Amino acid sequence: MAQTYIAEQLFDGEVIHRNVALTIDQGRVVAVGGEPAAGAVSLRGLLAPGLIDVQVNGGGGALFNNDTTVNALGKMSAAHARYGTTGFMPTLITDEVGVMQKAADAVSAAIKEGVPGVLGVHFEGPHLSVPKKGTHEEKFIRPLSDAELAVFARDDLGLKMVTLAPENVAPQDIATLVALGVKVCLGHSNADGDTVAAAIAAGATGFTHLYNAMSPLHSRDPGMVGMALISDGCWCGLIADGHHVSPAAMTLALKAKPRGKVMLVTDAMSLVGSDEMSFPLFDRVVTRHGDKLTSTTGELAGSHLDMIGAVRNIRDWCGVELTEALRMAGLYPAEYLGTDAGRLVAGAPADMILIDDQLQVQKTWIGGREVFSASE
Repeated sequence: MAQTYIAEQLFDGEVIHRNVALTIDQGRVVAVGGEPAAGAVSLRGLLAPGLIDVQVNGGGGALFNNDTTVNALGKMSAAHARYGTTGFMPTLITDEVGVMQKAADAVSAAIKEGVPGVLGVHFEGPHLSVPKKGTHEEKFIRPLSDAELAVFARDDLGLKMVTLAPENVAPQDIATLVALGVKVCLGHSNADGDTVAAAIAAGATGFTHLYNAMSPLHSRDPGMVGMALISDGCWCGLIADGHHVSPAAMTLALKAKPRGKVMLVTDAMSLVGSDEMSFPLFDRVVTRHGDKLTSTTGELAGSHLDMIGAVRNIRDWCGVELTEALRMAGLYPAEYLGTDAGRLVAGAPADMILIDDQLQVQKTWIGGREVFSASE
């Protein structure tokens, strides 16, 4: 049954309209504008496309590595919907191949069961660089084998992403992954510029959490950071939490990259949307101090960031216009993934959020169904 809303303000992905009707039916937008139908619901605030997060390790008390189940994905979905996420890539960090297989099974089942917002799966590792492993477990870092390739080749996982270190995965193997429909991201890597360039030539199109856990820019070698900044055809994920990347470094990335090639990500752990203050990660414990997560071994261990928080931060710290910040969190990740989300126009999915003037999420819809309301 069709439903019409009258939005006080509506951002369609390009411009803001005022006092405009939006009609949805069967999970999609069917009209923007025109005369409102009987029974139209008025919405105060800014109605905008939903936010899309390509790097979500956990939420609502569930960490995907620790709980590779459909139930955990449901907890993650509900937790992040509170903060405007309408589509996300559940992310499994470096682990045993058996855990990878269980994670793939859970994602496949979640998609079949219609768990809101689950778009596919992001395997962050295990083919990474030990010197740039960050919080990943060294004992699980390994070369690409047929066992992992069989997981990456599955056609029941929705959208697929793999983060790898190109010095440890040959260009021909990157090309094989791309041919299997995998979005290859480069990260957790100590590669030099030439190695990064070869990986891009083989089909890699993204960089995972720009600046973090990657070889830095030097005068005589651009490293992975430099190659990420000058590779106009590649997208870069950015964790705008103030701990992983400074505002000045964020601004540099925005100046260097073409418009549309920097996308906000959270790298969120299980504590987002939870009152818990710590959780186990392999043989360590990760503890929250304010909005910062650190492991018992001292390194940053993911983030306590949510997507609407990332939008606020990039606006407030880097002077990014609100509409552009919303694109960085919605349209640009959608374009990277190759989906038709990120806009509120006729034919687009009815994935949308209502935010107030403090950029707090009041309502979230996924496929036209309201999945969160701050008033309830």
